[in-house]
Amino acid sequence: MSADTIIVLATLVVYKLALIAIGFWASRRNRSEDDFFLGGRGLGAWVAGLSYAASTSSAWVLLGFTGFVYTNGLSALWMVPGIWGGYVVVWLVFGRRLREETAERGHVTMVDFMTAETSGSMKTMIAMLSAVMIFFCFIFYIAAQFGAAGTAFETQLGLPHTESLLIGATVILIYSLLGGFWAVSVTDMLQGGLMALIAIALPAAALVAAGGPSGVIESLSASAPEGYLSLTGPHAGFIFIGFVLGIAAIGLGPFGQPHLIARLMAVKDEAARRQGFRIAMGWAFIVYSGMVTLALSGRALTGGDVGGESLLYLLATDLFPPMLAGLIIAAVLSAVMSTVDSLLIATSAAVGHDMGVVRRFPGREVLIARIVMAVLVGLAVVLAMALPATIFSRVLFAWSALGAAFGPVVLARVMFREPEGWAILAAIVCGFAVTVFFYLAGQVGGESWAGQLAGLPGDPFERIVPWILPLGLVFLFSRQKAVAR
Repeated sequence: MSADTIIVLATLVVYKLALIAIGFWASRRNRSEDDFFLGGRGLGAWVAGLSYAASTSSAWVLLGFTGFVYTNGLSALWMVPGIWGGYVVVWLVFGRRLREETAERGHVTMVDFMTAETSGSMKTMIAMLSAVMIFFCFIFYIAAQFGAAGTAFETQLGLPHTESLLIGATVILIYSLLGGFWAVSVTDMLQGGLMALIAIALPAAALVAAGGPSGVIESLSASAPEGYLSLTGPHAGFIFIGFVLGIAAIGLGPFGQPHLIARLMAVKDEAARRQGFRIAMGWAFIVYSGMVTLALSGRALTGGDVGGESLLYLLATDLFPPMLAGLIIAAVLSAVMSTVDSLLIATSAAVGHDMGVVRRFPGREVLIARIVMAVLVGLAVVLAMALPATIFSRVLFAWSALGAAFGPVVLARVMFREPEGWAILAAIVCGFAVTVFFYLAGQVGGESWAGQLAGLPGDPFERIVPWILPLGLVFLFSRQKAVAR
C-alpha cells in the first residue's frame, strides 16, 4: 500500500470516528419523537444553513454537476439559476409559514403540514401513500450515494467495492441511529464547510495550471466540441428552450423534499432563518462557481479524455502534494458517504410517524425509527450493487419525482390555499406517476412519441410536465385561508 493511500485512509478513519463521536454526543438530546426527527426545533443559523446546503447538493455537486459541466460546456450553466432559485423560494417564500405553523401545531414531518386541514380516512390515505413514495424514492437516492462511494473507494484507494460500501454504510447508520436529526445536522454542517474549502482550493489550482481564464478559453476553443463555449450549446430553437427549461427545473425539486423542508421546520426562530438563508446562498455561490471553474479548467487540462465524474479525484492527485491531495480525496469520499444521513432521518419519519407505526408502540417511537433506518440502509446497499447507473440520473429521478408529487401541495398551503383532501391525493399521484412515466420512457427510448419526448436534451418533460396537473388540482379545488395579521 502506497504512502498516499495510507494518508487518505488515516484521514478517513479519523473523520469517521469523529462522526460517531458526534452521534454519541447528540444521543443525549433524544428524549422524544420531536427531538429525534427535528432536533427539538433548536437549529441555529449556521447549522441550519450549512446542513441544508450540504443536504440539497451533497457530493452530487462535487462529482455529478462537475461532470455535467465538463461534458456539456457553458450550456450546462442554465442549471445554476434554477438551483439558486430553489434556495430562495424554500427559505424566503416557504420558510416563515413552515416554521411558524409546524411549531404551533406540533407537526413532525412535511406530510403533517400537507394534511393539516384534512381529516379522517383521507388524511390517512395521503399519509400512507406519501410515506411509501418517500421510502421508494429515497432508496434510489441513497443507493446513488452508496454506489458512488463504493466506486470511489475502489478506483482511488484500490479497496474492494463491496467491503468499502458496507463499512461506510455501517458508520453512517451508527451515528444516525445514535444522534438522530441533531447529529445528522451537525455532521452535514461540517461536511458543508469541507465542501466549500474544496470548492475554493482545487478550482483555483486547476485554473492556474490551465493558464488562467485566457488559457482555458484558448485551449477549449481549440479542442472542445462545437458549441462547447456557447450558452446555447449544440441546441437551437425549441430544442434549446426545452433544454434550458429542463435543467433549470431541477430547482423545483427542493419544494417537495422532506429532508430539506425539515430544516425549515427545525430552525429555532425567525432571526436564525434569515441568517441561515444568507449562509446557504453564500455557500451555493462559492461551491457552484468553484465546480464550474474546476470543470472548464479540467477540460482544458485533460482534453476531455477522462470521465467527468472522476475529474475531481484526478486533479487533486495531479495538482497537490500527496498530503493535501489525500485530505481532499478523503473529504470527498466522506461527502459521498455521509450525505445520506438526512435521507435516513426523513424516511424513518415518513414510515414511523406518517404511517402511524410509532403510535402502535407508545414510548418506543425512537426505537421504531431506528429499526426503519437499519432496514432502509440494507435495501439501499443491495440496490447500489444491483443497479449500476451514474450519480446524476439516479439522484435526479428521486429528486424530480418527489418534487412533483409534494411540491405543488406544499406551495398551495404556503400561499394560504387549503386544497380538498381528494385534490391533494390526486395531485400526489399525478405528479409522481407522470414523472415515472417520462423517466421510464427515456430509459427505454425508441421511436414512440413518449420515448422521443422523454429523450429531449435537458429532460424537460420529466421535470416540468408532472407539475402542471397537480398545480391545477390544488389551486382550483381549494379555498383561500385568511392570512393572520
